[in-house]
Amino acid sequence: MREMEGMETPCVKVCTYDADVGLCRGCGRTLEEIAAWACMSAGEREKVMAELPERLRRLSSPTS
Repeated sequence: MREMEGMETPCVKVCTYDADVGLCRGCGRTLEEIAAWACMSAGEREKVMAELPERLRRLSSPTS
């Protein structure tokens, strides 16, 4: 995770959106979460960040 102007962010500057899954392949966030990130409370950002590892696993898992 990186820090963006004093705010932790999961952005890794690999901005590739997977429209089938609805997530950024770099960080695992939705477009809505990316757009709202700076306006979210610290608690809201923490909740999203806790979900990212599982989201990224889904992105990297082959579909059956």
